[in-house]
Amino acid sequence: MTTQLETSTVTIGDRPLTVEEVVAVARHRVPVEISDAAWERVRTARAVVEGLAEDSVAHYGVSTGFGALATKHIPHEKRAQLQRSLVRSHAAGTGPEVEEEVVRALMLLRIQTLATGRTGVREETLRLYLALLTERINPVVHEFGSLGCSGDLAPLSHCALVLMGEGSVRVAGGDVVDAAQALATAGLAPVELLEKEGLALINGTDGMLGMLCLAIDDLRTLLTTADISAAMSVEGLLGTDDVFAADLQALRPHPGQALAAENMRKVLAGSPIRDSHRDPAACTRVQDAYSLRCSPQVHGGARDTVEYAATVAAQELAAAVDNPVVTPDGRVESNGNFHGGPIAYVLDFLAIVAADVASMSERRTDRFLDPARNHGLPPFLAHDPGVDSGLMIAQYTAAGMVSEMKRLAAPASVDSIPSSAMQEDHVSMGWGAGRKLRRSVDALSRVIGIELYTAARGIALRAPLRPAPATGAVIAALAERGSVVPGPDRMLSPELAAVHDAVVGRTVVAAAESATGPLN
Repeated sequence: MTTQLETSTVTIGDRPLTVEEVVAVARHRVPVEISDAAWERVRTARAVVEGLAEDSVAHYGVSTGFGALATKHIPHEKRAQLQRSLVRSHAAGTGPEVEEEVVRALMLLRIQTLATGRTGVREETLRLYLALLTERINPVVHEFGSLGCSGDLAPLSHCALVLMGEGSVRVAGGDVVDAAQALATAGLAPVELLEKEGLALINGTDGMLGMLCLAIDDLRTLLTTADISAAMSVEGLLGTDDVFAADLQALRPHPGQALAAENMRKVLAGSPIRDSHRDPAACTRVQDAYSLRCSPQVHGGARDTVEYAATVAAQELAAAVDNPVVTPDGRVESNGNFHGGPIAYVLDFLAIVAADVASMSERRTDRFLDPARNHGLPPFLAHDPGVDSGLMIAQYTAAGMVSEMKRLAAPASVDSIPSSAMQEDHVSMGWGAGRKLRRSVDALSRVIGIELYTAARGIALRAPLRPAPATGAVIAALAERGSVVPGPDRMLSPELAAVHDAVVGRTVVAAAESATGPLN
């Protein structure tokens, strides 16, 4: 499980940000400051760029055009216009508005790169960018516009536009207003971008990396929750916990598998329902279905994949992504570090494992509803089967989301559409990978919620047998948010929404841990 960030302020510049810090700033609005050493690096790098402004040798981003126009020399008197034109023309996003937490993550990560002293922006430009984040002046960024190469160009351009006093913003999650109005209200003045600054503001992998950090945080919680829901399904379906024994799991020493099995053992510990069918003479089943028996293997593989993705994220968080970059010895050099391939790959990988975890969860839900497989429970867990349909359509809802998740698992990173007159002839589509992963993570949380809801009802129908202490704590926590007990048919949507809130709000994990102690 992730731990809460134990600080009231995140400091940029002394070391790379962590995944937890990105989430804290993006999602929980923890304040940000920039270290004195970082400000000195920014000033030093800017002096290098200004020293090149009059150079007779062409320098990309300083005295040339961009992309396929990089060979065109730009005279000094047009260079401010060059930067303005770059940002305006690249602010070409379209489609739905991107969520505030994604935009905040994107802004934070661009600020971190600007603070490395490798981009050449001026101090006043960076201070204004930091002020936007602090004041919750959130640029309106759109769903479509990034190919994940040369950076997340359109999303970052919509942010850069606000520094110029142009474009649209939401202030503190309120209505959309003009950027100039929002800056004035906050007592801030727009900047005129000078040599290299427009390029430095838009040439990064910040959007896709921000979405990766948020997904890692979400999936760590959801995989622990999936262990809980799987354990509840094993309990409610009269399955066995013997297969989760530590020595059996150690025969296949994947770390995530061991952690998942340990969680399931803890949740099932002390279950009177489990104790009721330990006698081999009374229980003739030899093995449970794969969706029960193999839960640690699938959840564990997903967990290991998330941690691999976290390793990639940590490496990217230590990067200074811009082109060209200002080197410590004063050179300004072109490079290809803006290519989003490494991030795109793991974003796609996470969508695959999320879909598989959801697929297994839905199969456990379905077992509860089939009297041929649920070992004595009524069809669809209905109060009066035939008159009542019970949870029949809840399973349809889960199945529909799982089907969508399987489509979202098709990788974006294997696609490439050349751009910029074939100068940018291979792109990562990492932004698209991040957008579809967010939809997949949301669906996973809902599918797991439906399993929890179903398992809670199935366990209730085992009365007078009582559940394990951890299971009982989870059911009690869900009951506080809405009825999860059996009864005549009623509208399910509000109850499923309440369970979903308990999943994403970490209420389910907290309830289980009140009985088990810390879970993995």
